[in-house]
Amino acid sequence: MKPIHILTAALMGLATLAHADVSKKDQEFITKAAAGGMYEVEAGKLAKTKGMSEGVKSYGDMLVNDHTAANEELKALATSKGATLPTALPADKTRKLEKIGSAKDFDKQFVKQVGQADHKTDISLFEKASKSADDADLKAFAAKTLPTLKAHKEHADGLTQQARR
Repeated sequence: MKPIHILTAALMGLATLAHADVSKKDQEFITKAAAGGMYEVEAGKLAKTKGMSEGVKSYGDMLVNDHTAANEELKALATSKGATLPTALPADKTRKLEKIGSAKDFDKQFVKQVGQADHKTDISLFEKASKSADDADLKAFAAKTLPTLKAHKEHADGLTQQARR
């Protein structure tokens, strides 16, 4: 092998090491976080079009903006780590959106399912990753994103309180 080819092969090997695959646990977090983020964006769009109250519509807008930004950050991070991201919304999340979208009491179901239940699940996922992700950058991303998720849940709780009055 010519010296230049040996050097090229060595550099390619180093590049591969620098972009080594993430651990199975971290890949699972990336996959769940990305799917959840895509779901939140689509749910937010749905709220903007189907929401009856201005509160739900503006909440939907907030979800679209915040989750789009987080999705882009996660995508860049995952790409830099050589991790794979889902390319489409999982079927179970698509069905969930369809069910919420066809609910007679859309605003109530949207806030209950997306704002409260889904964000409770997301918070748990991100809390776990912020403490136990193998990759330091993923751990930092999860910790950085947590306050936004908690704020979304609190906002949804507030919408529920307003609806009861």
